[in-house]
Amino acid sequence: MTTHDAAVGRPTIALPRKRIRWGEQVVRGILFIAAAISVLTTVGIVISLLLPAIEFFGEVSPWDFLTGTTWTPLFLDGEFGVVPLVVGTIMISFLSALVAFPLGLGVAIYLSEYANQRVAGFLKPVLEILAAIPTVVLGYFALTFVTPLLRDIGVQVEIFNALAASLVLGVMLIPTIASLSEDAMAAVPRDLRDGGYALGADKLQVSTRIVVPAAISGIIAAFVLGFSRAVGETMIVLIAAGQLAQITFDPRETIETMTAFIGATGNGDIPTGSIEYKTIFAVGLTLFVMTLVMNLISIRLVRRYREVYE
Repeated sequence: MTTHDAAVGRPTIALPRKRIRWGEQVVRGILFIAAAISVLTTVGIVISLLLPAIEFFGEVSPWDFLTGTTWTPLFLDGEFGVVPLVVGTIMISFLSALVAFPLGLGVAIYLSEYANQRVAGFLKPVLEILAAIPTVVLGYFALTFVTPLLRDIGVQVEIFNALAASLVLGVMLIPTIASLSEDAMAAVPRDLRDGGYALGADKLQVSTRIVVPAAISGIIAAFVLGFSRAVGETMIVLIAAGQLAQITFDPRETIETMTAFIGATGNGDIPTGSIEYKTIFAVGLTLFVMTLVMNLISIRLVRRYREVYE
């Protein structure tokens, strides 16, 4: 459509109105629904934990819960100090991180910088198979193989112990850390590697002093995700580490983690609405807050050390 502009004395062209693309609107709506479902699911989880936990803290002092050193909620005169569960959770997670972090990073460096296509094509499916093994199988593997093996080599461990559970849990975390770390290293520009080689650096120096520092934000994110998975693991620690809530830093002894308590207690034997039943939600809320804090810390670290390449 053409109109006349009287001010300048020449015709102007009126653009047609933009047509509504219904297909694009449908796709946008579907994506919005997907995002809304994830948000609503998170809100629902928080509410389902928060309401029974509030009722629990109406009967048990939050201070006693967070600072008490005795955890016997299922006894006749129960004690509700969650510190033994927190200590057990942190010890299992820390020991598994000592296994998973260096091995996972080493695998990532090898796949990214050293392995040829044939070797990488073999190792990556093996890592995927390791990540696909059910954790209940890994738990029985820790109980029936790793614990007897530790005894055979002279480590005096209990039948249920934190050491065997931590070792197997650390192996379980290797594929996650290795995969994410390798993706971060693959994003490092080739020019940085070539610059290191041009200055006379060997492959080890380029890998450890150029590629790893350049990919540090992604590696930190992989470490935090792996640590969060260790904190939230249930079946391995439930089967291999035991259910004795005690404050100890000796990995040879039996301990209990927060997830193990939730998994063992929430089996339907406890009357719904009782104080023992509400402990599940109080411990679950504590675990949720711990993982939330770790995720917030990871986001801050990733943003601080992020490297942007053009």
